[in-house]
Amino acid sequence: MESPAIAAIAAIAINGTIETGPGPIARIRTHQPPSRSAMKKLIKGLRQFQSQYFSSHQDLFAQLAHGQKPRVLFIACSDSRVDPNLIVQAEPGEIFVLRNAGNIVPPYGAANGGEGATIEYAIAALGVSDVIVCGHSHCGAMKGLFKLKELQESMPLVCHWLNHAEATRRVVLDNYTACSKDELAEIAVAENVLTQIDNLRTYPIVRSRLNQGSLRLHAWVYEFETGEVYAYDPIKQEYVSPEQTWNQPTPAFRLPHQVATACDWLPEDQADRIYRGSH
Repeated sequence: MESPAIAAIAAIAINGTIETGPGPIARIRTHQPPSRSAMKKLIKGLRQFQSQYFSSHQDLFAQLAHGQKPRVLFIACSDSRVDPNLIVQAEPGEIFVLRNAGNIVPPYGAANGGEGATIEYAIAALGVSDVIVCGHSHCGAMKGLFKLKELQESMPLVCHWLNHAEATRRVVLDNYTACSKDELAEIAVAENVLTQIDNLRTYPIVRSRLNQGSLRLHAWVYEFETGEVYAYDPIKQEYVSPEQTWNQPTPAFRLPHQVATACDWLPEDQADRIYRGSH
């Protein structure tokens, strides 16, 4: 028979409830129970969507049931403060969205995650003509770039993931030595977008479409506290308003046309396809 002391341990009042252990040793619960209010709010929002938005856009959703034809792949951070569809006011079906911590694009073949497959599918199957990589202010992933030792202990998977942004970390540390830690984190946001654009270029499908001139890459930074969005201008080498850059062709690393036509042992159209990719 259990002693009164053991029985007292086995029935512990925590957070206003009694938790009784399966035996003489109680499970001491030190964490808060899951909040029910968050899910209640989501369910309420779901019902509101069904009764209001969906009911007034039934033709749109009926059309979407037959397929999607987005023209833009939008690569953004998973941060809850960033909503790509809200930022650009896009309707369902207008943009194809890829989100992860830090809006990171691992170089081709460097990871077995879904990023590469999503990029390839968006371009090859859906035929998107524009890819946007969008960073944002106060990005926790970019702050984490400068705390990798701490992350290795507390969140090893996050630390491993951020290795795909090592070029960003090195560029910032080597070229902005006079800046404070807070400034470095915000600079990393802008530099990281450019790093990921470089990583995008390592994908065969991206390289092929750039050579054809059928794909444009855009580097954006979203400042959520002001609502401003800045786009990188590769000619001016600075961030400007998106209106100034959206229609600029993305330079491709390719041989000049005269090299292709100089292959006189091949028919001209075949030589051109070798160097430029087939349309």
